[in-house]
Amino acid sequence: MPRQPDLFGHAALTVQPESGRTQPRLWVRRLTIWSDSDTRLRDIELRPGLNIIWSPDPSDQSNSGDTDYLGHGSGKTLFCRLLRFCLGEDRYVPDEQRLRIATALPEGWVSAEVLVDGALWGILRPLGAGRPHYAVPDASPEELLAGNIPATGIEPLLEVVERQIVTPGVAALIPGEHRLDAWRVALALLTRDQECRFDRVLEWRSADSDSGSPTRSMSAAKHLDALRAFVGAIVAEELQLRAEISALDERYKASSQDVARRKWASDRLRAEVATAVGLSPDDLPKGRLSIEALRKAATQNVARLARVSPSWDAGDLEALRAEYDEQRQLVSALEQHLAVAQAQLPEIDMLVRRMRGEMPGISAQVAKSATPICPVCEVPIDRALAEGCGMSHKLPDLQAIRDRRQCHIDEIATEERRRKEINDSVASTLQALVPARVARDAQRARVRAAQRFHDARSGAWFKARRVIDDVKRLDGMLSELDLEEAQAGSHAAEVEEKRELTGTFREAQREVFDRLSRFFDGVIREIVGPMAHGKVSLDGNGLKLVVELGGERSTAAIDSLKVIAFDLAVMCMSIEGGTRLPAFLLHDSPREADLGLSVYHRLFALAKGLEAPGPALFQYIVTTTTQPPDEVQIRPWLRESLRGSPAQERLLRLDL
Repeated sequence: MPRQPDLFGHAALTVQPESGRTQPRLWVRRLTIWSDSDTRLRDIELRPGLNIIWSPDPSDQSNSGDTDYLGHGSGKTLFCRLLRFCLGEDRYVPDEQRLRIATALPEGWVSAEVLVDGALWGILRPLGAGRPHYAVPDASPEELLAGNIPATGIEPLLEVVERQIVTPGVAALIPGEHRLDAWRVALALLTRDQECRFDRVLEWRSADSDSGSPTRSMSAAKHLDALRAFVGAIVAEELQLRAEISALDERYKASSQDVARRKWASDRLRAEVATAVGLSPDDLPKGRLSIEALRKAATQNVARLARVSPSWDAGDLEALRAEYDEQRQLVSALEQHLAVAQAQLPEIDMLVRRMRGEMPGISAQVAKSATPICPVCEVPIDRALAEGCGMSHKLPDLQAIRDRRQCHIDEIATEERRRKEINDSVASTLQALVPARVARDAQRARVRAAQRFHDARSGAWFKARRVIDDVKRLDGMLSELDLEEAQAGSHAAEVEEKRELTGTFREAQREVFDRLSRFFDGVIREIVGPMAHGKVSLDGNGLKLVVELGGERSTAAIDSLKVIAFDLAVMCMSIEGGTRLPAFLLHDSPREADLGLSVYHRLFALAKGLEAPGPALFQYIVTTTTQPPDEVQIRPWLRESLRGSPAQERLLRLDL
């Protein structure tokens, strides 16, 4: 395979196959879809070299008169997904579609015969869930379907590919979260999703395919690292350096955020302190140069407030409080005395009224006692004594009654004198209470005024002292800010220094990309024309593909063509043994709508030409709806024809 056919009068592409090999390091010999263990729905035999799965478009077949079918919906993408599934992908369709397939084919299987470095591997995987998977060396799918071999899972195939083709050293460079992710990442690179539309060289799997590929969680930078590892353009030291740069960059971002936060806080405190001491923040120097001016102004404020007026005695407030307490106690005593006296007056009035009410009865007793009546015969005693009465001998004690009446009169006089004394006391107390209350209220007002003055003076002093503390705190904040800025600057300088080292690593791997670029240029010349040029470059901004034809070209069709050409260039390097990838490539309907048919046909011509003189050390599988060139519409290149209708012509031979 030293030279390809001269398509344009100029040998644009030259590939030197790896010596000693007679077949690709990895290729699929057969893909079979089973409705059950005994019934084949579809048996597609594949070969090294170009393999075409064609779903003809009716417009391309108008000469045949048969246009009652569809070129789309035939199962081309499902074929690619099943092939990837047999090579180690976790899932082949989204769960909803898989459920429909499992419902239609509850005992369905997909099997493949895969050759790895010449050794046959039998692969058998269920179309539905809940059944075992097999990857067994030197076993046919029929033997696996017989059920005499224990299930192994798909992992044995992944292990042998990683060990023999990818190699453990390269696998260790591939970013991944799980064991055996390296081959799954390589598989994504070699079998791009159709949904990615071939418009980004580092985009391999779409979320729509629900493939479970580890590349779905990888960043563009990790995609590039994986690609470089597979083509031998990165070493562990560079990855370590990149990890250090990433860690430093994170620290730099954290430091920068901390610097911004500290600067905002210090600027706010600086403005508050300046306002408190009567200075304008705009008139102060920046940074720590403003500390001395702020400290001086704050100290002067404290000194000014510490000076006491000659008319002010620090003990005045306590003396006023003592005078107020004395006056308050006087008012309280007067009010208590008044309350007691006023409470006694009603009692005395009631007693005097009762005693006065008893006086008429006592006076009547005195009068009656002066001329007493005999209690027996009811005859006045004087008459009885004059006329004689043998029955009456008991006379009242007139003096005792008179003494009792006089005692009653004396008690009334005593209570009236007591009432007069209490009334006089109430009057004098009320007379003394009014000015006492006025004096108390006035003294209380003086105490409150003195307290307000004292509090205002003390608050201003403490506020001034707090401003001095704020100046000290600002000084500390600015010192920490200077340290953080210095640290952030150090991180930035270290990041730049290490990034320059990554440039050194890239320069050391330039030969690999120069070689890849030569293949890319050759593919572009073969497909576009001898006047076109292609270039692959790697710099600090990533991987760049350029196609020039009278100037750099960039359209949707050209961009998709760049990706196709890049994949073919990597395959050419793999044919020569220059990568840790198998010379295996799967393109699912690679033609963009506005890609010229002549350019698209040259793609098939290039792949066909890579087979000569043989044996073919690659396997390139293309599914297409667009009609391929006439010369490859036959075997051995055309491996299967599918149609979207009727259902029997679809890949699964049924309507889901």
